[in-house]
Amino acid sequence: MPLVTADDGAQIFYRDWGDHDGTPVILSHGWPLNSDAWEAAALFLAERGHRVVAHDRRGHGRSTQSWHGNEMDTYADDLSCLVERLDLAGITLVGHSAGGGEIVRYIGRYGTARVAKVVLVSAVPPLMLRTADNPSGLPISVFDSIRAGEKANRSQLYRDLADGPFFGRGDVDQGFRDAFWAQSMACGHRAAFECVAAFSATDFRPDLAAIDVPTLVIHGDDDQIVPLAVGGARSAALIAGASLKVYAGSGHALPDTDRDRLHGDLLAFIAS
Repeated sequence: MPLVTADDGAQIFYRDWGDHDGTPVILSHGWPLNSDAWEAAALFLAERGHRVVAHDRRGHGRSTQSWHGNEMDTYADDLSCLVERLDLAGITLVGHSAGGGEIVRYIGRYGTARVAKVVLVSAVPPLMLRTADNPSGLPISVFDSIRAGEKANRSQLYRDLADGPFFGRGDVDQGFRDAFWAQSMACGHRAAFECVAAFSATDFRPDLAAIDVPTLVIHGDDDQIVPLAVGGARSAALIAGASLKVYAGSGHALPDTDRDRLHGDLLAFIAS
């Protein structure tokens, strides 16, 4: 099983598909999932000549369920260890939901020397939580409710999210919902609980300002997890030269519900 050792000894699982001479693409998953959430896109891009790397964030999936480090700085440091270990350069970083936070925090901490392009998909930046200087954010009660569900009966929480706001519509195949539940249950309990604060209360505005490479922001206008006005629209406005592509009628789970369109947009942007 391919693993990279993080600075504190945690083992980070990753998959490395495709032609190693192809353009490297890193796919970063959302909460509380793992790299399986990106497997369709990974296969699509690898079959078209790209080198695709997707990892399980610490505490998630097959990576170490460490007690500490369940926050964005450490997630970014783990990503840096992976990039350095594989000696990747000219990378297209793609992050869905919380994974969007991970990749922009990586740029905030390590810059863009190894990064060629960025894609944010239904991503949590710039700041989900409502604060005095972020009045358009979501109230803390939203995230307290998720934490309460995580502690009370996390299996039911994940069922409720899959049947409700994560996919956001009733015509989603049961297999997608089952996969969401299975991946979520593979996440460590503490990691899942602490990551709620990581994706909701981390201020990514300074990180977005540090992005100086071509950036594509993709967001559904019916996203019930990270509303367009809270996430994608504001991120695109804060990143110099970013392009915003809005998927009309689409929700949060674009890597599942809008696969064909998303894959085509990723392929075109990487090649542009």
